[in-house]
Amino acid sequence: MTAPDDHSPFRADEPRPPAPAGRVLNIPETGLVVLVGVSGSGKSTFAARHFRPTQVIGSDFCRGLVSDDENDQSASADAFELLHHIVGTRLRRGLLTVVDATNVRQQTRAPLLRLAKEHDMLATAVVLDVPESLARDRNRARADRDFGDHVISRQRRDLRRGLGRLDKEGFRKVHVLHGAEEIDAATIELEKAWNDRRHLTGPFDVIGDVHGCRAELEDLLARLGYRIERDPAGRAIGARHPHGRTAVFVGDLVDRGPDTPGVLRLAMGMVAAGSALCVSGNHENKLVRALRGRKVTVAHGLAESLAQLDAETAQFRAAVLEFCDGLVSHYVLDGGRLVVAHAGLKEEYHGRSSGRVRSFALYGETTGETDEYGLPVRHPWARDYRGSATVVYGHVPTPEPEWVNNTICIDTGCVFGGRLTALRYPERELAQVPAQRVWYRPARPFPASGGAAPAAHPERESGMLDIRDVLGDDSGPDVRVETAHGPVSVQRPNALAALEVMTRFAVDPRWLLHLPPTMAPAPTSADPGLLERPAEAFAHYLADGVERVICEEKHMGSRAVMVICRDGAAAERRFVPGAPGVIHTRTGRPFFADAETEAALLAEMRDAIGAAGLWAELDTDWLALDGELLPWSAKAAGLIREQYAAVGAAGRAALPAVADVLGAVAARGLDVAELAGKVARRAADIEAFSAVYRRYTWPTEGTAGLRYAPFAVLAGEGRSFADRDHLWHMSVAERLAGHTPRVLTTRYRVVDVTDPAAVEAAGAWWRELVDGGGEGMVVKPLSGALTRGRRGLAQPGLKVRGPEYLRIIYGPDYLEPDRLHRLRDRRLGRKSGLALREHRLGLESLARHAHGEPLWRVHQPVFGVLALESEPVDPRL
Repeated sequence: MTAPDDHSPFRADEPRPPAPAGRVLNIPETGLVVLVGVSGSGKSTFAARHFRPTQVIGSDFCRGLVSDDENDQSASADAFELLHHIVGTRLRRGLLTVVDATNVRQQTRAPLLRLAKEHDMLATAVVLDVPESLARDRNRARADRDFGDHVISRQRRDLRRGLGRLDKEGFRKVHVLHGAEEIDAATIELEKAWNDRRHLTGPFDVIGDVHGCRAELEDLLARLGYRIERDPAGRAIGARHPHGRTAVFVGDLVDRGPDTPGVLRLAMGMVAAGSALCVSGNHENKLVRALRGRKVTVAHGLAESLAQLDAETAQFRAAVLEFCDGLVSHYVLDGGRLVVAHAGLKEEYHGRSSGRVRSFALYGETTGETDEYGLPVRHPWARDYRGSATVVYGHVPTPEPEWVNNTICIDTGCVFGGRLTALRYPERELAQVPAQRVWYRPARPFPASGGAAPAAHPERESGMLDIRDVLGDDSGPDVRVETAHGPVSVQRPNALAALEVMTRFAVDPRWLLHLPPTMAPAPTSADPGLLERPAEAFAHYLADGVERVICEEKHMGSRAVMVICRDGAAAERRFVPGAPGVIHTRTGRPFFADAETEAALLAEMRDAIGAAGLWAELDTDWLALDGELLPWSAKAAGLIREQYAAVGAAGRAALPAVADVLGAVAARGLDVAELAGKVARRAADIEAFSAVYRRYTWPTEGTAGLRYAPFAVLAGEGRSFADRDHLWHMSVAERLAGHTPRVLTTRYRVVDVTDPAAVEAAGAWWRELVDGGGEGMVVKPLSGALTRGRRGLAQPGLKVRGPEYLRIIYGPDYLEPDRLHRLRDRRLGRKSGLALREHRLGLESLARHAHGEPLWRVHQPVFGVLALESEPVDPRL
């Protein structure tokens, strides 16, 4: 076996057999591997030695699954049907799949090759060719093999008959191992696909179709900051960026323009030096055929390239042929987040290898019709694209680059008199230079560009939400949302309910870049007289490896997200024209029914942000904040009146009357002292209960009386602030409070949970807060929302509520010993898991919005948060 590395089929913690010297078999790390050999040739042993158990699908194993007997030949038809289904599923998911069966006949290999072709995966054959005598001896030694020697002879004849034609059947690679010694000494090396460059993270400058416009290419590279290298004759032979950026050419370097050799010389030099990548375009593909002497139609600018190349040396032409012939159809970059293909690429083709994939990448998909100019009508694949990767392509010239569903075409017709365009990634900014002249007249008239400067970010209208983005497909009961912190599953009925809520009640969806996650309570207190206390929150984080936390005073208000625009231009460019911003609830609904109050509060916040210097400091013209808006009655007046105040009023009306009756009964000499004491305690509980909710209500008029306590700066232009620690977020809130009475600061303290004295002091501070009428506090990892613990992403916060406040959650008399005992078994695991799932979705929506991804991509995790809120979790938690 090969040494442990990124290509090993074994995980780092798995034992590996020794690696004797022998042949090295290079096998693609994704795709189909078909083991071929007679019974007794050692296929299962070979598979177990070189591949993970989950990667190997054996015919014997499948036969056992369908019949409980791996040697029941009568079950072979069903077994192979199951085998083909498993193989197809794994190939669809892009997994390395090894088929362990005899596979000595072409008829049995053909269905496997069809599956590989159907899923655009490469197929490799590994033939174990052992002497017939050895195979017979091995089978005789196995008690479960009772077939005669004639079976081995027949299998070997079939193997020898097809051995020389395996490559013609469709196997991309064929490895033949002769004899037991060569088989035992062989090792496997898994190869990345040529188009797999996920380890390259950029930054990149993706350059559109050049078509022989060398001067414009040099101008564009200079604008992008590249330093061009020249030979003694002054010809550009390479370019490097001082900050290590990499250029990526989308193909069609050649044809039509005035200097195809000059473009090739520059691009080839950059690729050779590692400062550029290049995919093939349809024009390079045709040029290769022409240079090889194949019969091609010399049209669409090929004549110009051939004439220009004829003036070059034979050595240069040979280098051009080698370069163009070696270009791949597409590249997958930056961990799979960026795909570059000449004509674009559907999601299911990303990273795949087949003639069908290459054809799509080079030519696109056509409807079979032609337009009035005799050119093919192309299928608008980008309108249906729903992939997470940004796809950058060219091929079809357009006056202006247009973002459609996280894809962008950057062929802006330079050779036709337009412009040469580059997309800077990950910034998603465009750079352009104008053509020096019209170099070639196209068959289809190229519309003139208005010459306006390109937008720095994609239009937010492109790629509106599709119901499939919320509900997924019909392949399972759950909708799966991929995030940078792991996938999150949402039940389909809940997603449907979330869609209806958003459709009927939400603010304009263009504002919805984030919904805050729920917050889990601290683990149940070990103190029998309390449900929650700080000690358990500290112990939770210590057990998770988080040693420094921040304790923030918990305000009793209503959760409110504010998106505040500096001016109308920011709102029009990024969100909703003509609106100053929005204030919405945790479920995306408008916070205020009164638009004037919302506008006035947003104006005060906007002015405070400006006075604090945050617009310039954070380099943004809009900010999104998360916080609590007080008083509680500003949003929940109806709830307080109908639910909490009604309980208090009923108790105050009924319990004194009951006490009077019991007093009269006691005066007659009956012993009702115990019952009277219970009623007295109930009356005291009702008064304490009423005092709690009254504490969080006060009159407001307009913005007067309103207070906003921000505890997180969510996002600004081009970035999320989830990577900042909580001290930074608190400092921003304090700066805002210095410029407007609307902002309420939050008291906090930092605690080292490994220090018993600090833990004890924080507990005393919590008691001081709750004894003074406060709700309690929230304990968070000091380093911020992206903190990772031993088990992955850490809980973003644990709420520790005071015993008096919990009366409005669990009832006025919840502190009665029998009730408190029952409440201690609150089953918090489901709530904690829900909080983490919503937290992952919240981080993902912020990241997608910061990266300028299409609205539907941002809304996937936003809808996920709302859908998760429909899960059956005790709302009192």
